[in-house]
Amino acid sequence: MNILIFGPNGSGKGTQGAIVQEKYNIAHIESGAIFRKNIGGGTELGKQAKEYIDRGDLVPDDITIPMILDRLKEDDCKDGWLLDGFPRNKVQAETLSKALHNENIKLDYVIEIILDRAVAKIRITGRRLCENDNNHPNHIAFDAIKPVEKDGELVCRVCGGALSARPDDQDDEAIDKRHDIYYDENSGTMAAVNFFKGHSDATKVISIDGSPSIGAVTDEIMAAL
Repeated sequence: MNILIFGPNGSGKGTQGAIVQEKYNIAHIESGAIFRKNIGGGTELGKQAKEYIDRGDLVPDDITIPMILDRLKEDDCKDGWLLDGFPRNKVQAETLSKALHNENIKLDYVIEIILDRAVAKIRITGRRLCENDNNHPNHIAFDAIKPVEKDGELVCRVCGGALSARPDDQDDEAIDKRHDIYYDENSGTMAAVNFFKGHSDATKVISIDGSPSIGAVTDEIMAAL
């Protein structure tokens, strides 16, 4: 089973992706990790990407997509994969779709987690990251996933690890910038989602309301897969 997952920052995309990955025992592929691996490993594509990154430029798709394809061909992806963080716009969606087709790699599902922008922002500012696993859900505003108190400090409700808040999660301007990119239906990530919705092939697009509890969202995703 090969899956793309989309959702605005704050939608629980990372949490749900980890649950799907574990349930179906498929590789969880995150685009940022692919860059780090190629650059750290000194691959030819990594060297090319580093030149752009060092200049503060975006890495072009003709470097990014071959990196992703190489990753999807590795042994741990033979039984399936879940790709998170790419594509981010319509052109990337079109190019990735064509590249997968040319490599005879079938995309089975696209999961879209839908969440109102204002709600997504609240979720971002209240979330806390566990030092042991960023996918352990902790949020100071929601009782169901509220951190627990230990020795006067809030710690992870799952494992008891120390918690922190990402600086950009407390920065309104940074949040709005990320959401501007995602919710843009003309040139942003929503344009990529809409490409797959309108693309007539065997890929099934699953659109899930991200506002209920984590468990309820998980149940909806599992029922649709």
